[in-house]
Order: sequence, then structure tokens, then C-alpha cells
Amino acid sequence: MKKLVVLFAFYTFCTNPVFSQQDYEVKVITSVESIVSSGLGRSRMLSSNDERDYKEFTSEQTEDDNTRNKAKRKDIRVKNFEETKLLNFYNLGGIRFQNIVANDALISSKLTDMLTEGWDLVFVTSAVESDAGKNDDNGIFITRYIFKRKLD
Repeated sequence: MKKLVVLFAFYTFCTNPVFSQQDYEVKVITSVESIVSSGLGRSRMLSSNDERDYKEFTSEQTEDDNTRNKAKRKDIRVKNFEETKLLNFYNLGGIRFQNIVANDALISSKLTDMLTEGWDLVFVTSAVESDAGKNDDNGIFITRYIFKRKLD
């Protein structure tokens, strides 16, 4: 369900006639913050430095041709990216509010930098992944910041 909401928001953005593909480029910044007790998780802010054309990795399924998508994962992976270390929400003492505000400061710095470079923040979407079952102590808080910028 979460994936559908994100995909719908992105689809709505990309198909909006006000933002034609020819006039704008889009960039996504993702923050992943660990919700793991004892501070054992990893938290990062990520931004791709490479471009990918989704068409190269897309196949069309029809009733007559339902051939499996043959795209190779190694070709999709991006190895050229920016990674900013963030702090985990928890440490051995429990929730660590100083870590949260430290992450806020780093994320704010990145967003401010993006705005300075001419990007406009158009969508923010976030979700929490955790099964929340008995004794669940694993999870992530993920936020995607979607920017657009007019092409020259």
C-alpha cells in the first residue's frame, strides 16, 4: 500500500501538464533513519549522481506475451552516489532526541543547498517500515524529498 501511495504521487507529478518532461528535471533525495533499539541500525541520506532511463529496464506484459523482465540488477544499480551519515533514533539508553535534531540539521542543510542550486521542493513523502509484532525491534523511517528544476 505504501508503495502505491508513493507511485501515485510520483505519477501525478510526472503527468501533470504544468510540469512537462521537456521543461523540468526531477531529483529525489532519500533519508533512511533507523528505528532499531540499542542504536544498532544504520541511517543515511542518499542522492544519486548517476542517471537511469527507466525505459531500459521496463518490459510490457500482455496476454499474448508475458515474458519475464530480463533486466539485470547489476545494470540498474547505481554506484556513483552521495551518502551522508545520519544518526540513529535510538542508542543504548533509548530514544535519543539529540540524534533526531542532528539529523534535522543535516537534512535542512542538504535541502537548503538544493534550493540554492535552483531546485524546487515539490513533494515530500515518508513511511515507517516495521512489522510491529511481538518483540519487534527493527524498522526504518524513510523520507523522499522530490525536487524539480527548470531545464535551461
